[in-house]
Amino acid sequence: MSTTTLLNLSSIFSSRLVTTPSFRQRRRIILVTTSCTGGGGGGKPTILVTEKLGQAGIDLLKKYANVDCSYDLSLEEICTKISLCDALIVRSGTKVGRDVFESSRGRLKVVGRAGVGIDNVDLAAATEYGCLVVNAPTANTVAAAEHGIALLTAMARNVAQADASIKAGKWTRNKYIGVSLVGKTLAILGFGKVGSEVARRARGLGMHVITHDPYAPADRARAIGVELVSFEVAISTADFISLHLPLTAATSKLLNDETFARMKKGVRIVNVARGGVIDEEALLRALDSGIVAQAALDVFTVEPPVKDNKLVLHESVTATPHLGASTMEAQEGVAIEVAEAVIGALRGELAATAVNAPMVPLEVLRELKPYVVLAEKLGRLAVQLVTGGSGVNAVKVTYASSRAPDDLDTRLLRAMVIKGLIEPISSVFINLVNSDYVAKQRGVKISEERMVLDGSPENPIEYITVRIANVESRFASALSESGEIKVEGRVKQGVPSLTKVGLFGVDVSLEGSVILCRQVDQPGMIGRVASILGDENVNVSFMSVGRIVPGKQAVMAIGVDEQPTKETLKKIGDISAIEEFVFLKL
Repeated sequence: MSTTTLLNLSSIFSSRLVTTPSFRQRRRIILVTTSCTGGGGGGKPTILVTEKLGQAGIDLLKKYANVDCSYDLSLEEICTKISLCDALIVRSGTKVGRDVFESSRGRLKVVGRAGVGIDNVDLAAATEYGCLVVNAPTANTVAAAEHGIALLTAMARNVAQADASIKAGKWTRNKYIGVSLVGKTLAILGFGKVGSEVARRARGLGMHVITHDPYAPADRARAIGVELVSFEVAISTADFISLHLPLTAATSKLLNDETFARMKKGVRIVNVARGGVIDEEALLRALDSGIVAQAALDVFTVEPPVKDNKLVLHESVTATPHLGASTMEAQEGVAIEVAEAVIGALRGELAATAVNAPMVPLEVLRELKPYVVLAEKLGRLAVQLVTGGSGVNAVKVTYASSRAPDDLDTRLLRAMVIKGLIEPISSVFINLVNSDYVAKQRGVKISEERMVLDGSPENPIEYITVRIANVESRFASALSESGEIKVEGRVKQGVPSLTKVGLFGVDVSLEGSVILCRQVDQPGMIGRVASILGDENVNVSFMSVGRIVPGKQAVMAIGVDEQPTKETLKKIGDISAIEEFVFLKL
């Protein structure tokens, strides 16, 4: 029986390479075979379904496996059953934690999440116990978009409030005068699959549609008739704002007191994405002050909300209980999509919807480990330098090496550059399996170039360069001669380091976060900046200055362990000799 070695995702994404040959570490290598046997009659695998799944999906599963549909199980009951199952399919209501994987005793090979989010699945534990996790990210796109439009129109015409009023025996027509959608500006924050579908429908309603999404390709937006703009323009000019963002560290409480204050008075907000992208207390204050005229919410920070939730009870809020994907058609589509992914995984296939366990030979990982970290951090740095509303659509990665092209496997490095570029603002977990798929879906074209160097092939790679074309930069000095954002890095004594920004050579370890400053090249600058950081208790790990011509301009790269406050960064920016600066979070 042939096997392919799959490497543990958590070890790839961490900053340490584990080499001690303990029993526990050996278990973290995943073996995927070309066939699947075990449990059940006739050598068929057994699949446990713990929440209601569309019948089309169940029928598909039954053609391949023994299917146990047991709903409303307690955690103890799931842990009892799981040791007899090869696959588990859940929705959002079943928590699949470490205890479930431990109880499976290595039998569980795949967990399928019928839907997009995988917050209820412990990915680290799944990978550690050799279990692939797949989801169904596309089937409910139209349903979510339709519900967004339904909330938009219902909010504008006070449908829910008027319905409640008339059912209470009242006839108060003047109280529920609405607003027209024709000619109004709708800002869509997040122009992925659902955001694009909302845009198409809103255009059909006669609305002017703008969008902010740093990864949205301009040609796709133009084809739909949508204008790509900056975040500031989107929130400050919109009459309506529709949210279609994943919940990440970057988007958590994105709409807050500060952003509400910059909006047009009387703006109306729709959220069918994730509750946490809105600071609910701040929204309540904005509603009471009149900054936000109305809100229509399908999702909440805590679901279900508490019974006396002031936001839900607010007279200017239309609320639904997370119904975005709740259509008969969407439920059937999700069922089929997750069933196909689970069956494929049991057969040893790795689908584009896999969210963990990238496939890579162990010996390749061990050699490329520090370069994997370097690749991800270069991607993360490069994308933070992008500004403007044009969107990231062309990225070029260059690997300089003395090795022959057929002796250097860069698939994992490419995947990690994509991870660094996209994952900070996405709910998708990016790995070797799905990186190209995710990049394509977001309109990001990744090209690779190998620069062959003379010298010893002992080191697999001398340096990696990441370039982003056709974008504006937050830090003008990061632009190359051809106008691309350019960052370059090397591995020095096992540590990933930033060695070039634009045309300026620097030398800073990529172990914390980085401050880049362009300054007039004059004595004392390092001391002045270091003094400001020291006074604010920000520890400096590395500091490097690169210049092209002495006495002209220089770029200072500063590695810091803590994130400086806005006030600290302002003090640095207020130094007269500093012409521009940027803080980049790793």
